[in-house]
Amino acid sequence: MNSFNKSAIFAGVLILLGMIAGILSIVPAVESTDYLSEVYPKRNRVLIGVVFQFLLIPIYLGFSLILYQVVKKYKENLAIGFVGFRIISSVFQLIGVILIPIFILLSEQYLNSESSNFFYFETLGSLLKLGRDLSNHLGVMLATGLGNLILYFIFYQTKLIPKWLTIWGIFGNILAMISSFLILFETIDVISTSFAIMTLPLVFQEIVLAIWLIRKGFNLQHFTH
Repeated sequence: MNSFNKSAIFAGVLILLGMIAGILSIVPAVESTDYLSEVYPKRNRVLIGVVFQFLLIPIYLGFSLILYQVVKKYKENLAIGFVGFRIISSVFQLIGVILIPIFILLSEQYLNSESSNFFYFETLGSLLKLGRDLSNHLGVMLATGLGNLILYFIFYQTKLIPKWLTIWGIFGNILAMISSFLILFETIDVISTSFAIMTLPLVFQEIVLAIWLIRKGFNLQHFTH
């Protein structure tokens, strides 16, 4: 087994691990409109979600560094751009993780406060939630999406994976990035049918990509050095 095949297998495994961690990282209490009332009582589930959100960082970075060793042989500048966007995405992800304990503290104080102080906590909570939404739903998704578009451009040029899978990935990432803007402007919710419909194409594409990389690897016959 050559280094390209090993890289393909590792990349495929990391995609699947990222999807599992991503599902377990969802924290409905934080996304709820009643987050000030729900976060503290459900803090254990929230903290579990935070752990998996943090685990996404090394998974994202590991995936990019593994593929960098492959795609840099096509065009190093684009490969660096892909890794760079993944690093930016990880920074935003870390910011989102750091903000979660503040949600728990704020929720606790809100539940223990008098009704006359509710406006203060609601205002502070709104600012905090906006910051997290900007970080998670715009920063992470946009940086990840842009990095993936670079990656799929390289794949399209080199034919390292089938073109149909590449085009599917481009479409899925564009749709996911659009959904992040819709979330930010409160057109759709994170936990909603609309968001699921817009992100399912990318979810299925990543499952197929992971299986393809693990079982078939990269198509080196068309690879241009």
